[in-house]
Amino acid sequence: MADPKGFLTTPRQEWPRRPVGERVGDWDEVYVPGALLPIIERQADRCMDCGIPFCHDACPLGNLIPEWNDLVSRADWRAAADRLHATNNFPEFTGRLCPAPCETGCVLAINQPAVTIKNVEAAIADRAWEDGLAPPRPPGRHSGRTVAVVGSGPAGLAAAQQLTRAGHTVAVYERDDRAGGLLRYGIPAFKMEKHHVERRLAQMRAEGTVFRTSTDAGRDIGGAELRARHDAVVLAVGATAWRELDVPGRELAGIHQAMEYLPLANRVCEGDLDRSPLSAAGKHVVIVGGGDTGADCLGTAVRELAASVTQLDIYARPGDARDDLAEPWPTYPKVYRLSAAHEEAGDLGTAPAADADARLFAASTLRFTGDATGRVRALHLAEVDTDRRPRPGTTCALPADLVLLALGFSGPERTDGGLLDQLGVDVEARGTLARDAGFATNVPGVFAAGDAGRGQSLVVWAIAEGRGAAAAVDRWLTGATHLTAPISPHDRPMTA
Repeated sequence: MADPKGFLTTPRQEWPRRPVGERVGDWDEVYVPGALLPIIERQADRCMDCGIPFCHDACPLGNLIPEWNDLVSRADWRAAADRLHATNNFPEFTGRLCPAPCETGCVLAINQPAVTIKNVEAAIADRAWEDGLAPPRPPGRHSGRTVAVVGSGPAGLAAAQQLTRAGHTVAVYERDDRAGGLLRYGIPAFKMEKHHVERRLAQMRAEGTVFRTSTDAGRDIGGAELRARHDAVVLAVGATAWRELDVPGRELAGIHQAMEYLPLANRVCEGDLDRSPLSAAGKHVVIVGGGDTGADCLGTAVRELAASVTQLDIYARPGDARDDLAEPWPTYPKVYRLSAAHEEAGDLGTAPAADADARLFAASTLRFTGDATGRVRALHLAEVDTDRRPRPGTTCALPADLVLLALGFSGPERTDGGLLDQLGVDVEARGTLARDAGFATNVPGVFAAGDAGRGQSLVVWAIAEGRGAAAAVDRWLTGATHLTAPISPHDRPMTA
């Protein structure tokens, strides 16, 4: 604790964002380049070094937050990077994408703004790369065992890196042409530029991990061959079976799932396409779904120069402050949050029918109507009560040339005769892969990690799942493990 009075004398200051008018003209990250390091040491000084750091429990990785806060406040970046990487394989991902449950669990947050833990994490990660403090760590010896990891999202990458470093020969199978999963094609570049992913992939390749892209497990390589070729298999295929909206008019052209829309925009940024086939340029866009994926669609449509963009959230607008009775500290509260995309939409006035930030709260889609060619032209909605029932007299219509459905995901994709059927793994009633307390499925040697087993969750939980599954696989292969397992498959976030 470098400054015992830091939390009393230093106000919270976050990484500043670039002006809206500037950042919506490109796909670069929304933050001011170089503006974090000058402020971060004093922000780390605000850490209270409290006796029981609840930020540890709020973070599924068990990050050593007070320790690296203290080291940053003392400008000991090497030691801070070592502490951070001891629990988190990819802090530059979480430092940009995680909603920071650690900050809502910060003891200071009981009655003051929390420590900017997420910003400190990003600063350590970036400084580690700049100073060469994140070199490849190839194993000292090889075990002679091989592991297949199916899927290269954060869970798959974390499992692969941990198992490679433990001495196993690991091959990652990815059906897309580039590794990264949703980090690559689901997350817009303005939230995280892809060079962060490329840098980690290069590190992993130097450590010995092999990536087999454009390889659809179950089609290009069958389940039986996968098991025969490897001593263990980790299924980290994500939860990509999207939820549908069963209302009249759904069949109209121009209504698409968010994960049909976002990858195309990312491919434009990668240079694969000159223009997205689903570009929002000049269109009236309505996004159905109030979560992070919907916000990603919002920021993307704004950058594609949509004529208007409105986001529908079926829930009522949350309050500005925590409800201490319903959601007491240190649980993660449902409060009104303004993402960078919402800030942009609000400043630019993209949604004339919305109040301030392009969102219409407590809004439910009733039906779609189209033109004579079968294309969508309007979305009809109504305000709903607390039971999600339409309120009489509240129906209205929004112009809609492009509708994006961001309603979440129910589990891994299932196809008849696909990989899951070929392997014979059991599936839970909710659509996720069934597994025991050791991440193992009902098929010996086959394990499940990440959203495939947990259901859709946060990037920090995916990395924790990958680390936990890697420890389980290592133990299964060798009888013991020195790898850490921060969570079990059945752990859940803190709730009231």
